[in-house]
Amino acid sequence: MSDHDQLLVIVDPVARRMDGESVRIAKDVLSAGAEAKICLPDGPEEFSRALARRGSRRPVVLGDDRALLRTVALLHRERELAGGALSLVPIGAPDALRVAHALGVPRSTPAAARAVLHGAARRLDLLVDDSDGVVLGDLLVPGAPLTVPAAPSVWGTCRSLVRTLVRPAPVAPPRPGCGWRPTGCCSPTSTPPWRASRSGPSPAPPK
Repeated sequence: MSDHDQLLVIVDPVARRMDGESVRIAKDVLSAGAEAKICLPDGPEEFSRALARRGSRRPVVLGDDRALLRTVALLHRERELAGGALSLVPIGAPDALRVAHALGVPRSTPAAARAVLHGAARRLDLLVDDSDGVVLGDLLVPGAPLTVPAAPSVWGTCRSLVRTLVRPAPVAPPRPGCGWRPTGCCSPTSTPPWRASRSGPSPAPPK
């Protein structure tokens, strides 16, 4: 039996909890067509150890996009992605399998397992960030936040109305012979400047 027929089947714990029936079908199909060693890790550390001890076996991941990303990141860290093929049988919630479906992996579990046995390997490019992390799926580039003006509140409208109501009225400039009044109007003073005083002669009124 060739190295191509020797498989290391790593079953992601999330896939076992979510869809045990699909996991069983995939294991049966793979075991019937190749020499398959089944690994059931309970967490990320056991997942990493099982992948590191694969030897010459081809890794096959049963899980969702997160399990695929974890496997690709581990192989990239070891600089072994180019050394062999990596297979995936997608098992999980539909919204957690978008990358797998975008890569063209069959949606049904039996068809995906048969593609692992008889399909042709495809070489794909890999996007890596500055921290040597692997990017799979959507890439979001953050931009400047949009400033949306806040809608006027009821209290803001009331404050604006109060300011309008209590705004002081304009005061007219005084005219000769008139005094200041708070209302902005003017009226004759109580003692006109041309009225005679008690102690002196009466002056002539102004012309």
